[in-house]
Amino acid sequence: MNKQNSAAGVQKLEILAPAGSPECLIPALRMGADAVYLGAQQFSARGNAANFDRDALRQAVQECHVRGVKVYLAVNTLLFDTQLHQALQLVEFACSLPVDALIVQDVGLARLLRQAAPGMRLHGSTQMAVHTPAGVEQLARMGFSRVVLARELSGREIADIARSAPIELEVFVHGALCMSVSGQCYFSAMLGGRSGNRGLCAQPCRLPFRAPGGANFALSLKDNSLVPYLDELARMGVTSAKIEGRMKRPEYVAAAVAACRLAADGMPPQPQLNRQLEAVFSRSGFTDGYYTGRRGAAMFGIRKKEDVEAANGQMLAQIRQTYHKEVQRVPVRFSFSLWQNKPAYLCAQDGQGNRAEVWGGVPEEDDRGMDEAVCRRQLEKTGGTPYICKEITCHLDKGISLPLSAINAMRRQALEQISTARLHREPVAFSMPEHLPGRSYAAAPLRLRARFPHAQVPDVFSRCELVYVPLATPPEQLEQLLERGIPAAVDVPRGLFGKEDWARRQLQAAYKAGVRHARVGNLGALALAQEAKLVMHGSFALNLCNTQSLLWAKEQGLADVELSVEMTGKQIAQLGAALPRGVVGYGRLPLMLVRNCPLAAGRGASSLKKEGTLPRSGIQPGCLRCDPQHPLCLTDRKGARFPVQCERVGPSCGLGCAEVLNSVPLDLMDKLLNEKTGVDFALFNFTVENLVESEEKYLAFHTGYHPSKGYTRGLWDRGVE
Repeated sequence: MNKQNSAAGVQKLEILAPAGSPECLIPALRMGADAVYLGAQQFSARGNAANFDRDALRQAVQECHVRGVKVYLAVNTLLFDTQLHQALQLVEFACSLPVDALIVQDVGLARLLRQAAPGMRLHGSTQMAVHTPAGVEQLARMGFSRVVLARELSGREIADIARSAPIELEVFVHGALCMSVSGQCYFSAMLGGRSGNRGLCAQPCRLPFRAPGGANFALSLKDNSLVPYLDELARMGVTSAKIEGRMKRPEYVAAAVAACRLAADGMPPQPQLNRQLEAVFSRSGFTDGYYTGRRGAAMFGIRKKEDVEAANGQMLAQIRQTYHKEVQRVPVRFSFSLWQNKPAYLCAQDGQGNRAEVWGGVPEEDDRGMDEAVCRRQLEKTGGTPYICKEITCHLDKGISLPLSAINAMRRQALEQISTARLHREPVAFSMPEHLPGRSYAAAPLRLRARFPHAQVPDVFSRCELVYVPLATPPEQLEQLLERGIPAAVDVPRGLFGKEDWARRQLQAAYKAGVRHARVGNLGALALAQEAKLVMHGSFALNLCNTQSLLWAKEQGLADVELSVEMTGKQIAQLGAALPRGVVGYGRLPLMLVRNCPLAAGRGASSLKKEGTLPRSGIQPGCLRCDPQHPLCLTDRKGARFPVQCERVGPSCGLGCAEVLNSVPLDLMDKLLNEKTGVDFALFNFTVENLVESEEKYLAFHTGYHPSKGYTRGLWDRGVE
């Protein structure tokens, strides 16, 4: 259990700052960050940031460690088989420095790291979309020391997780919000070939998308700011307050760290600092809507002209002045002695037990003797260094003195020795694992599966291997499907924010109804399905795209998996591991998983109802209660329409997540039918299709399949950057 709260009080909250470049590292250190996170030239989720080459990374670690600041290296992209060895080489270098932790998304890489560097701490990236107690516990079992929680959690949900968390929790407290749950966005990859899961997001969500009711930037959220809640987070048991912004300028880092430092130290907010924070970067203000549970239109915003102009030269110069000098933050104690006919002696100690001893010249005869106040003033002159003198003891024999320049030289030597000692850390042991780069896999004859957003399944699908229906399907309907010969399985929602107990009950009820299989796309869902003793089938949302990730899936007890939709057919054919694998063969891919529905945040449910654009009644706050078979759409600047479909968490609850679907369906069925692809099964992912269309699509596969008009091959041939 997380032991942040104790009888002695609340543990100090770590302020974790972004360092997208060496220039941004300076304000992070000087404004009071306890830790920084940064990326190397490869495998960082902010691939377009300046990042750090190896020399710069080594220097950054030294600058941080001498100041008592931790360094977390982000190796948090998805990796293909051909990249794993290079990623391991980077980690080997990081272990030699050593960095204090690695931030990881790819479960295949994590599996290798537990073998290669068991002594290195792993932090689960927010890209893993962990947002439930079961998900946190699953990460702990995988050997992680910390999890960066999903940004969409409310304060109450964070507190619920913290009560039983077996590892440290990290929460984003300031900076940009993605519209999609991190790790579950394929918009940039599908539309432009630049994968957000691989650090190259093109930010299509900041472009115009019109929602019914008039919202023209329906996928652009304001920046998050939870600075007023830092004390509350600390009392919950959160370990680290993380600031987003590796693509931002140094002045942004300075203002954000300063605001968080003051709040974490219990100081009252400073109006000038708050104004600087908003001026240096905002999208017409900030939002705390996820944390407070007040989701809706107020959370949306864009970067306007006045927002850009607020960051003027005068304001930026004022911020730069706050970090232009070294900050003395490392306390040291001095003990200075002058004896007759002996060399002068200075001992320095820091709070970590490091000790330096310096011997100087023999003091000179001086009738006036050495003035202790003068001696103390010289030793206190630690400006320009990270050190601050907290205590001085002096022993001065009478009738002797030492030149002030000699005392200054001894002080400098002592602090240099302390710095050397503070930088001396044993490297983390690393042993390059003998991992399989990928071997061809002999797939079985192609089998078919189907997924529906409802429980109305035509009889023809009894010929499928599995048919996934929503976990919210009542048990009696599940029984009816099974009685009709439909091989029904439940599809666990990817978004279970605050709904873990509901999901646990539904899984148990499904088992009692005769269901034995569950589709899971999140670490928390995996843990719950395993608890319910259901056969687990991994969905594409697990983002498995290398042989090691398939080995991980097998070790977790998954019977088979759908591979990442960001893989090419060629990459799939080269995968190894003895685990059945499949792909989404047909259907509109969910490009985003969102907790703040962009339709409901248009002009509101009541206005849409008045205009007659709502297909169903029964409006609840924050939800339009859309018909899953007739969803409303977002429209982009080119006129393409993207349906938005609820991922329901109960037959009478529309307050779960929603999926923004692609404007056209993916269709690979002819390729899977006629080519050697190395996959065992294909999934019909039905979303907006009616029952007749679904049945026709399935039957066409058996009678000479040809894709219909208006479809995409996705990334099967072209892949992603």
